[in-house]
Amino acid sequence: MVRKYDVAIIGGGVSGTALAYVLKNYTNVSKITIIEKEERLASVNSHRNMNSQTLHFGDIETNYSLEKAAAVKRAADMVKFFILKNDLKGESYTKYHKMVLAVGKNQASNLRERYKSFKKLFPENKLIEKAEIAKLEPKVVNGRDKGEELLAFWSPDGYTMDYQKLSEIFVKNSPGVDLNLKKRVLEIFKDGDGYELELDSGERVKSKVVIVTCGAHSLLFAKSLGYGKDLALFCIAGSFYFVPESLNGKVYTIQNDKLPFAAIHGDPDVHEKGKTRFGPTAKAVFMLERHRYKTIFEYIRSVGFSWRTAVSFFKINSDPVISTYILKNLLYDVPFIGRRLFLKEVRKVVPLTKLSELHYAKGYGGVRPQIVNNKTFSLDMGEAKLNGDNIIFNITPSPGASTCLQNAEDDTLKVMEFLGKGFKFDRKKFEKDLVCGPECWSDFSKEGNKEKSEGLKKKDRKSLVSEESVLSFG
Repeated sequence: MVRKYDVAIIGGGVSGTALAYVLKNYTNVSKITIIEKEERLASVNSHRNMNSQTLHFGDIETNYSLEKAAAVKRAADMVKFFILKNDLKGESYTKYHKMVLAVGKNQASNLRERYKSFKKLFPENKLIEKAEIAKLEPKVVNGRDKGEELLAFWSPDGYTMDYQKLSEIFVKNSPGVDLNLKKRVLEIFKDGDGYELELDSGERVKSKVVIVTCGAHSLLFAKSLGYGKDLALFCIAGSFYFVPESLNGKVYTIQNDKLPFAAIHGDPDVHEKGKTRFGPTAKAVFMLERHRYKTIFEYIRSVGFSWRTAVSFFKINSDPVISTYILKNLLYDVPFIGRRLFLKEVRKVVPLTKLSELHYAKGYGGVRPQIVNNKTFSLDMGEAKLNGDNIIFNITPSPGASTCLQNAEDDTLKVMEFLGKGFKFDRKKFEKDLVCGPECWSDFSKEGNKEKSEGLKKKDRKSLVSEESVLSFG
């Protein structure tokens, strides 16, 4: 059996479902399908156990330049506006305050300088001293040397996200999208101006345009069609630890600019109530999906064997900063030793944490593929995307799920170019809903919907910080 579509999306994670939502609601593309190999949408890297559950705005990610932060903020605001309008029950998120913590004179000095250039982009954020930090996060301050300088860049917008739920809400709001679950794409064939997909169910799908959004597997598909031959994958797996509830919001530590990996931070888990989750650790793995060892063979195929690949990996691992970091993180997963070593990292945030309180989060942590460029023998940081002939391969967005709607906007523009005459993208409506946000929504300005408007605004402000505490920072 052969089914025909205008656009076929391979991969039903948050990136694939966001694209389906944008295509269905803001273009006139009618024949769209999502093909997902798992029984449920977003069961791999978009699952709540497989990522940091954070909506990144670029304010407390200290490795971002102002330009990068502005781009990330625009992307994250899209997700924020979407959930405020379409997730009134709050199934996909919980809101807290958040801060990035500077410890000691050097870090504090650097954070003050950063604040000067970032305060216009994030006017609601505040630079707070030790006394204010203690009001918000007493366990962050308790147990520290009284003379130790402590400073934080604080924000009221700390969203803990369940990206699997968000993916399901995207699809729920995209009626008419043909959803094919538990069907694996075995191979993609070029077929005239479009493509033919062979599924493990025996079905065949023909589509004018194909968008591959299946993480590390995307490069494998790309190489099968002759794209990305100079690329390989350096797959990093992140693990987490739980402690009893010790934070009221999200607390991040200062990022090491030389590392493309997240700094250790503590967050309330989106579903594990009464617990604070610390992580992620970062270790290199030779598989495309965490805890699925059969993907080792797929990883080997995606990397390939050449002298350039060998030189690239040797050069990357010869960097003392990266090699030391990777070795240290490998030890975090070692029984008995790992917990004791990781306790030192947790105590940088919550100094009085006890070893008996720290427990490895078994089954948590996904894989984030980093692109290895065999032309330059280096890691390519940030987004990894390959555009081909009526086909796009999304390997990894940057900084992850937070940019799913921005990535969908970019891909939609490209899809319109691929499909050509007769297909249109309603950019005005898209920007009104997802870029401008509530102030542009007509149902927020009408008097008859005032109660709904106020309810959403209150939900958006929901935080464990009292209004009095917030005002005192001014």
